[in-house]
Amino acid sequence: MNLAAVSVFNPLLRTISMAAEEEALPQLLILKPPSLFSDFQYKFSPKFQLLKAWESPLPTTLFLTTHAHSVKAVVSSSSSPITSDILRHLPSLQLVVATTVGLNQIDLPECRRRGISIANAGKILSEDCADMGVGLFIDVLKKISAGDRFVRSGLWPIQKDFPLGSKLGGKRVGIVGLGSIGLEVAKRLEAFGCIILYNSRRKKANISYPFYSNVCELAANSNALIICCALTDETRHMINKEVMKALGKEGVIINIGRGAIIDEKELVQCLVQGEIGGAGLDVFENEPDVPKELFTLDNVVLSPHVAVFTQESFSDLYDLMVGNLEAFFSNKTLLSPVLDE
Repeated sequence: MNLAAVSVFNPLLRTISMAAEEEALPQLLILKPPSLFSDFQYKFSPKFQLLKAWESPLPTTLFLTTHAHSVKAVVSSSSSPITSDILRHLPSLQLVVATTVGLNQIDLPECRRRGISIANAGKILSEDCADMGVGLFIDVLKKISAGDRFVRSGLWPIQKDFPLGSKLGGKRVGIVGLGSIGLEVAKRLEAFGCIILYNSRRKKANISYPFYSNVCELAANSNALIICCALTDETRHMINKEVMKALGKEGVIINIGRGAIIDEKELVQCLVQGEIGGAGLDVFENEPDVPKELFTLDNVVLSPHVAVFTQESFSDLYDLMVGNLEAFFSNKTLLSPVLDE
């Protein structure tokens, strides 16, 4: 064979070899790309054969059917829920790896019924999420965003006086959900001199903060509520009008959990009518749609569900996901398993 023929066949052989190597890798199904996945795909590509459903010309159900008996692991994010219908098309599935701490996008009962393991983000995102919660709280109290708009709009030289803010130290802060995120919030706010109270599914051992089994009673004894719990059937609209009334006209609500934990229509009404003092919201009930009534309220700070959007958190998250997948395909213990309670 002459040199010209060798030069033609070598790239072809390399392509065939690379394809064969990829096919030998464990398969990982991704229905839709999680946030910033393109920036971190390099962590997955050398170790897994990525089945990218969103890039396929096939309808999703047909794509799933094509890989039904080979897929053992799937990625779940807020944009790609794992429903009973998805699970029905994946009879060989054994693992769901979530990019989130909350799991409201996964049909947990069906996964448990089928013995499918679940790994979530564990504590990787807790510190950044807590930082956002405290930041929103400080912003609402100190009117930082409102002050920024005041200066940028040219009102300072005209109106002179800007409305007074509120002191952070000494505030009684009720944390709803004292898990890893809630504990990080508590730690930060204690450093500011806040008094911490909490509501959770059960009283925590070795925690000295006052515990309230009833969230309405927690609100009545707090200056602010910070929502850190997961969205479940039990917590959906848990923060209702009764809770907001108990919190009072000076009370502040911060939500870094999930939007539907708060009855959003009632929240808007309470804010517009001055029945609570303010709110800092990183999450909403029907994202990305946000009630327009909130846009003109200076006592409300809005954020587009980006509490954990930092370079460090995403890098650590994708490392954890890879670690969970490697453990699963090696028959080892998952790094951040979600255990039945």
